[in-house]
Amino acid sequence: MAAAPEPSRAAAAAAGVLLVLAVLLTEHTLAAEALSIGVNYGQIANNLPSPRRVSSLLSSLKISKVKLYDADPRVLHAFLGTGVEFVVGIGNEHVPAMVTPAAAHAWLQQHVAPHLRAGARITCITVGNEAFKGNDTALQASLLPAMRAVHHALGALGLQGRVNVTTAHSLDIMAVSYPPSAGAFHPTAAAHLRPFLSFLSATGAPFLINCYPFFAYKDDPARVPLEYVLFQPNAGVTDPHTRLNYDNMLYAQVDAVYAAIQAMGYTDVHVKVGETGWPSRGDPDEYGATPEHAGTYIGNLLRRIEMKQGTPLRPAVPVDVYVFALFNENLKPGPASERNYGLFYPDGTPVYNVGLRGYLPPPMADSQGSEGTRQVIHLLALIFMASVAFALS
Repeated sequence: MAAAPEPSRAAAAAAGVLLVLAVLLTEHTLAAEALSIGVNYGQIANNLPSPRRVSSLLSSLKISKVKLYDADPRVLHAFLGTGVEFVVGIGNEHVPAMVTPAAAHAWLQQHVAPHLRAGARITCITVGNEAFKGNDTALQASLLPAMRAVHHALGALGLQGRVNVTTAHSLDIMAVSYPPSAGAFHPTAAAHLRPFLSFLSATGAPFLINCYPFFAYKDDPARVPLEYVLFQPNAGVTDPHTRLNYDNMLYAQVDAVYAAIQAMGYTDVHVKVGETGWPSRGDPDEYGATPEHAGTYIGNLLRRIEMKQGTPLRPAVPVDVYVFALFNENLKPGPASERNYGLFYPDGTPVYNVGLRGYLPPPMADSQGSEGTRQVIHLLALIFMASVAFALS
């Protein structure tokens, strides 16, 4: 029997080129398939993996939106070249100083501008976090002036239009949240929020709200249906004024915020969920804090977000959500639940199964990092293409 003819060198070379192109296009393909949901990356812990390893984990999970509570340069540098979009933060303790234009300009020069020049994607700055939850009147009074100062400093640096300025609110700013159409801000916050909404409307920045249906269930498990807070099948609740039906509490909370904003005369401010999550463990009085309920809440939320579903009031506007949080954080103060909101344990193991299967590289990967890995892949690809060219010569 005659031997089968060997493939020509040209055919082999062509196949090789196709293989190389597939390798080079991998990161672009992954970006196109990125999940729509974002994640809060907190670091109040002493056992978390390095930012370089976290960068690889999130790339493997196809998560492309990350919210920080500061502007950690190690994190922003570790994610260079990944295409991840960042929200960075100015802590409450720094907000009063930011009312001075020079201080706002200096902060941006140190914490934002260098990373943007290096290729980082920073799209939003949160000035403070849940400022109206407590009784810090100095913080509350300085919040909007600080936001304006940061916004003007962005303009002076030529970054206006690239980076939004906002703050994140607790749901405690709401005096009325049910029914959603009756949503109204608490009187103590309303005086501050009217000019704040004017600022957001003028600059196109989002209204960030932190929503946790878990708290409603924990406080009154006998009256709050578990199915309603976990996105499970249920009859839902119908708003008596709009006749809109709500089959989950999160969307009802978001629409209550929209109603409160509209009651102040603004219809062009977009509401985003800056935080939502469910703890996998809590103290004995924290009803519902279990891995099973956490997995159900996050898993069902993920499915809703990937469907690009809107709320009943804004059905054509997909809900924009940042899940809290990426890791369990062992140094967070407060009840046990505060240390158990993570999707992952610090070793990269999922806390519960919601279909997110990522890869956390071993600690030795820090010496090379994700950026180095990509450089090696590209170098090998160039070497392969050079050898193909030689074979064809």
